[in-house]
Amino acid sequence: MTDSLRQHPAGDLVLARVGARTVEYRTHGEGPGTVLVFHGGHMRARMALGEDVFTGAGLRVLVPSRPGYGRTPLITPTAPAEGFADDLARLCGELGIDQVAAVVGISAGGRTALTMAARHPGLVRRVILQSSVAFLPWPGPRTRLGARILFGPGTEAVTWAFVRAMIRFVPELGLRALTRDLSLLPVGQVLARLSAADRATLTELYASMRSGRGFAADLLPVADCTSRVGQPALVIATRNDRSVPFAHAESLAAALPRAELVESRADSHLIWFGSDYPAVAARIRAFLGTEPGGPASA
Repeated sequence: MTDSLRQHPAGDLVLARVGARTVEYRTHGEGPGTVLVFHGGHMRARMALGEDVFTGAGLRVLVPSRPGYGRTPLITPTAPAEGFADDLARLCGELGIDQVAAVVGISAGGRTALTMAARHPGLVRRVILQSSVAFLPWPGPRTRLGARILFGPGTEAVTWAFVRAMIRFVPELGLRALTRDLSLLPVGQVLARLSAADRATLTELYASMRSGRGFAADLLPVADCTSRVGQPALVIATRNDRSVPFAHAESLAAALPRAELVESRADSHLIWFGSDYPAVAARIRAFLGTEPGGPASA
C-alpha cells in the first residue's frame, strides 16, 4: 500500500449549510484540480484512505461525509443519493469549484458518485469507481439481515465499541473477524500476505469505523442512472471481493457507455492493500492525465 490511514482532527473538518442540509467535509492537498471522493460504508470525512494517489499527482481532494455518516444528517432516508448529489454540486459552487477532475465512488459510495455524475455532467469530468456497489441487488439476504441487526441506528455504537475492544485486547482475532467478510480467500492467507505496516493500517481502519445512520441508508435501493453517465469511467475491482462481488464491476463496465474495467489482484475488497496497487495507482493517474499518455487534467 502506498499511503496510510489518516485520522484528521476535528479542526480539519468543516460544517457547511448547503440548502436545507448541513454537510460535513474536508479538503486536503493543493493543486489546480479537485477530486471529489465519496467514501464507502462505515467511513466518514475524518478518515483518509487511498488519497495519496490524487494528492501526490498535484490534485486537491474534497471529501464529504455522506448522509448519515459523521455530522452530515440523514434528512431524506428514502433517496439520499439524489438530494446529496445536488447539495454537493451547490457546495462545489460555493467553494469556487466549477469542475472536478473526477468523482470517486468507493464501495457503497459508488452509487452516490454515479448519481452525481448523471445529475451534474457539466461539473464532473470523469468517474472512478473502486470496489463499487452497482445497481444489482446488494447485499444478499443474510448479510442484509445481519447488517440491520449489527449496524442499525440503535445498535451500531455498541457493535463498534465491541470491535474496538476486540482490536485493542485481541487484535489478531479482530483482524480475522472483520477481514473474513471482505475476501473469498482464506482469511489467514489474506493476513499473512500483509506487511507489518499494512496490518497496522488495517487495524487502525477497523478501530476508526462507525456506521451512524448511514449504513442503514446504504442498504436501500437507488435508481439506476448508468445510462445517463456519459463521462469516461474507470471501474476497479478484484475477483477476490466477498463484500461486493466482481459481478458488480462487470455490470458497471457493461452499462456505462465509456467505461474501462481494471481488474485488481488484491486479496480483498480493500484494493489499496493489494500487491499490484502501485500499478493500479499508475492507471488512475494516467486516467486523470497526470502521467504521460493520459487525458488532459482538469
